[in-house]
Amino acid sequence: MALILTVMSLISFRSRLRAFQTMRCDPPDPGFIADLEFLENRDLDLSVRLGAMLGFNALLITIGTHPISASPGAPLSVDAATQAGLVLANLVGLVPLVVSCFLALRAMLLGEEFDAEGLEGDTALRHRLFASFVHSIDAQARLLRHAIRWTIAGGALTLLVWAAILFDKMV
Repeated sequence: MALILTVMSLISFRSRLRAFQTMRCDPPDPGFIADLEFLENRDLDLSVRLGAMLGFNALLITIGTHPISASPGAPLSVDAATQAGLVLANLVGLVPLVVSCFLALRAMLLGEEFDAEGLEGDTALRHRLFASFVHSIDAQARLLRHAIRWTIAGGALTLLVWAAILFDKMV
């Protein structure tokens, strides 16, 4: 499966490269270069944000597992045998964070789907190139928004579970 995806991505990239080389044969106007740089910068900005979100989620997941892995007697520690409900609640609180990681990874792996078949001429290729860039940026931004929402939900659930653990120990 991975081999098929790798081959498909190579074919996709080759078609983009060929189309770009065709466009480059005629000296591109400064407007085209400026538009392309703008889209590339936006794509890079989203990649940095998605990477930061993925790192933040990894930190939250690590912190969220603390009650399960904490030494007995620690303020947030839970015992699976006697506090099964709190352990399960803690694990449920981690699910939205895992979903958020999946969404961030999906967005990072999303590429510009570009098909230059049947297109001739610089203008048509440029329009298709811009359309594929804009589509991937829109899809990545949408997945990032969803990942942020799932992260907020997971963080809130984790805090609620921690409050329940502390309340259980205090009472």
